[in-house]
Amino acid sequence: MLQTGSLVAFATETVYGLGANALSADAVTRIFAAKDRPSWDPLIVHIASVEQLASVSDVPEELVARVKGLAAAFWPGPLTLLLPRSDSIPDAVTAGRDLVGVRVPAHPSAQALLIAAGLPIAAPSANLFGHTSPTSAAHVFADLDGRIEAVLDAGPTSIGVESTVLDPTRTPMILYRPGAITAEQLTAVTGIEVQAYVGERTQTQPHASLPSPGVGMRHYAPRARMVLVDGTEVALRQALASQPHNGVCGVILPLDWQIPPGVVVQQWAKWDDTDALAATLFSSMRALDDRGVGLMVCPLPPSGGLGDAIRDRLEKAARID
Repeated sequence: MLQTGSLVAFATETVYGLGANALSADAVTRIFAAKDRPSWDPLIVHIASVEQLASVSDVPEELVARVKGLAAAFWPGPLTLLLPRSDSIPDAVTAGRDLVGVRVPAHPSAQALLIAAGLPIAAPSANLFGHTSPTSAAHVFADLDGRIEAVLDAGPTSIGVESTVLDPTRTPMILYRPGAITAEQLTAVTGIEVQAYVGERTQTQPHASLPSPGVGMRHYAPRARMVLVDGTEVALRQALASQPHNGVCGVILPLDWQIPPGVVVQQWAKWDDTDALAATLFSSMRALDDRGVGLMVCPLPPSGGLGDAIRDRLEKAARID
């Protein structure tokens, strides 16, 4: 199906991706139509191994050692590298930019698909543009049923937030999206400083293409209005008492936290277990949406490590502009 231009959703260790032949402009264009995704938002290309990198990227000699070091440390895994694209990559994949996002996923289902298809697969998250990311096949069906040809159901994803996106072609290297691979880990491997990308925070429809996947200002959003609070039980209780809402109020509640009655509770995970918080974040948001809440309240975990990725997703989901 991929070889003939169809769209196939599949599991990675991060979230489910919506895949198409990355070397076919027509197939890639169908991704944007299925997701209602604007053409200015570039895609990530998935390959089976670092040996296939040359088929999608022309890495200059001065960057080879840096890229090899990052690949050896983090591929297969949840790291996307922005690298000079090869002539084989259509403009639609990169939104006309010179760099293409590339990663080698670790999920065995994704690996098997890439090997069987025998081609690189362009794949953003398998959801409608701007909506909460899918971490199960059921989430994919909820957004894309009737819009795509197939879903490979491999159960829930393990990490639950999208890959770290890094531009290693610059010094300092630029972190466009935080994920399970942290800036500290990247610097430890390369010895090179990592700086976080700072975009135009009020811009939801840019005049030019975005420089990287995952930097749109409003993403991951549930249907309900989302309100974020400082990560303490006291702050959460105060927010629930003060927030006006039309209809049902829901809360994404860490385990062992106590709140007053009268709200819809979606149990999250232990507050000190950021791996579990990340893995269940999007499914918790979708579960509250499915229960018909009009307002969704969620505490923000502390910064640092995977907490940065969780905060990034929540802050973008809660934006109203």
